[in-house]
Amino acid sequence: MDKKMLFIYNPRAGKAQIKSNLLDIIDIFTKAGYEVTAYPTQAAGDAVRAVRKRHEGYDMVVCSGGDGTLDEVVTGMMKSEKRLPIGYVPAGSTNDFANSLKIPKNMRHAADVVVNGRDFDCDIGTFNSDVFIYVAAFGIFTDVSYQTKQDVKNVLGHAAYLLEGVRRLPSVRAYPLRITCNGEIIEGEFIYGMVTNSHSVGGFRGITGQNVSLDDGLFEVTLIRKPSNPLEINNIILALVDKRVKSEHIYTYEAQSIKVESEEPIAWTLDGEFGGDHLVAQIDNCHRALKIRIPEEN
Repeated sequence: MDKKMLFIYNPRAGKAQIKSNLLDIIDIFTKAGYEVTAYPTQAAGDAVRAVRKRHEGYDMVVCSGGDGTLDEVVTGMMKSEKRLPIGYVPAGSTNDFANSLKIPKNMRHAADVVVNGRDFDCDIGTFNSDVFIYVAAFGIFTDVSYQTKQDVKNVLGHAAYLLEGVRRLPSVRAYPLRITCNGEIIEGEFIYGMVTNSHSVGGFRGITGQNVSLDDGLFEVTLIRKPSNPLEINNIILALVDKRVKSEHIYTYEAQSIKVESEEPIAWTLDGEFGGDHLVAQIDNCHRALKIRIPEEN
C-alpha cells in the first residue's frame, strides 16, 4: 500500500520557481511510493490551517517555499496531537534553516532528500503562545529587508542588509529591557536581540556562533547594548563583521530559555515574519520536538 504525503507549497515563493519544478517534484515523490496530495497556499497562515486540518491519515508532510512557509507548517504540526516527519524543498530567497541542515538549493535534489534522506530530531522554539524554527529577534536589523531598496539588494545581495543596518546605527532606537537568562538578570538599553537555532541568519553564516548544534536543547542568544559614542559604534560594527573582535556592548549566551521584559510593546520577528508587539517575551527551547528530513550523509 502506498504511503501518503501531504505536499504544501507556496506558489509565489522565490520568484514562483516552484511552477517550473512542480511536476518533476511530484514525480520524484510518486516514484518513491508516495500517494501525493498537493495543496497550494493562498494566503498568510494558510499552511498552518492546512496542516492542522488535513494531516490526519498521512505519513509525512512536505512543504516548499521560503522560511516563512516552513515556519507555518512547523507551527501547524507543533499544535497538532500527532506529529509527522516534515520534508522541505526550499524555494525562497534566503532559506537560512535549509542551509543549516545542508538541504540542497536545487529543488529536485531537495525532493530526492525528502524520499531518500533520514529523519533528524530538531529543536523547535516557542515564543509565548507562538512557534518558531530558527530565529526570534527584535531591534535594528529585524526590519532592514523592508527598508533596503530592491536595486541595492540585487547588486549587493545579503551585504545590503548589513550595510543598511550599520548606516542606521547612530540613530537607532534603544529599548529599556529586563532580560532573564540562565538565572542572570540583565537590565539596560538594547538596540538588538536575537534568539537563534541556526548556522545563519539573513544569509550571514557564522553570525550566530561557531559551534552551533540544532539538537542540543540550547539557543544561541545575542544582545547588543546601545552605544553612546562613535568609537563604540565602530567597535560594534567590527565585532559583527569579525568574530575575533570583542565588544563590551555585545552579549552572547547559550540558553534553554530566556525572558525579555520591556516598558512598552516591542515588535518581534519570528523566522523573518512579523511576530507581533509584546511587553513580555517568554522564549523556550523544545528539545528535539520535530523530525525534519535531511540528507543521509549530513
